[in-house]
Amino acid sequence: MVRLLLCVIILFTSIPADAFAAEKNLTDEQIYAKRQEMYNRMQSVTQIPWQYFAAVDQYERNVRRVRRDIPKATGVIGIYYKPEIWAGPLNPNPKDTNPSSIQFFSGVGLDGNGDGVADSTNDEDVLYTFATYLRTYGTDKENLKIALWEYYQRDKTVGLIMGHLKLYSAYDTLKLDTHAFPLPIRSNFSYRNTWGDARGWGGRRMHEGTDIFASYGVPVRSTCYGVIEIKGWNKFGGWRLGIRDINNTYHYFAHLNGFAKDLEVGQVVEPGQIIGSVGSSGYGPPGTAGKFPPHLHYGMYKDNGYSEWSFDPFPHLKSWERVDRRKR
Repeated sequence: MVRLLLCVIILFTSIPADAFAAEKNLTDEQIYAKRQEMYNRMQSVTQIPWQYFAAVDQYERNVRRVRRDIPKATGVIGIYYKPEIWAGPLNPNPKDTNPSSIQFFSGVGLDGNGDGVADSTNDEDVLYTFATYLRTYGTDKENLKIALWEYYQRDKTVGLIMGHLKLYSAYDTLKLDTHAFPLPIRSNFSYRNTWGDARGWGGRRMHEGTDIFASYGVPVRSTCYGVIEIKGWNKFGGWRLGIRDINNTYHYFAHLNGFAKDLEVGQVVEPGQIIGSVGSSGYGPPGTAGKFPPHLHYGMYKDNGYSEWSFDPFPHLKSWERVDRRKR
């Protein structure tokens, strides 16, 4: 561990002092560059692929954006430690930054840049602390997955992080926020905001999505870079597909006429990639169709580390439609 710390100190002290300025003072390009630089440096001293650090960091950043019980990130790294975890559960000073007293009270906080301080708001210290934890389990995929489960104690969380890992590994970049409208702009379609409307089939419930009406067979496209989580039949949604993106958002495509060839659960997809076609399947056993006009039901769901909930996709659809039209 001492050798690891020395390597980290040497690497981080070679970075300009202002390199870790508050995220709000940096452009998106600068933020991506600083994160990538930190991930790469941590990879060089731990032999853990940088994509693991990126995947965990992105997951935690997503959670912090939607949770009210966790402070928002102020730096470029989103990993968060509760004060009692960082400083130690019995530490009388929950804001302790002294590495010796933190260790005495069984805290996890470490000094990652050699300044003699273990600060839970310092990007280098936080990333080094988490990297040190991972490194105790090894550097191979199976042991790192075990480390993540032991840390989060939630299968869903580990699955999301492994999905992010798959995306970063497939594209070798952090810039995976591009989106596309789910139907080709050249096709004829219509939609309005139907999120929250009442639905009665199968019991009274809320409509958790936006219906985009189009003709049978119109191609349905992935709206994001993501990993396919679900593919198959649901009595409500008929033939449906679910894709998880890099922001912990689940994109739901329902009432399809069918799926694109060779599309499988666990597969990586990208914006604009054809995943199926518009249909009218659903509201019954497998194969049921024609109980309503053909349309795509598109929904969005967010995971916050505890649960998942539906939110209105309409504003996103309008935004993606405008962007796609400008590309024509």
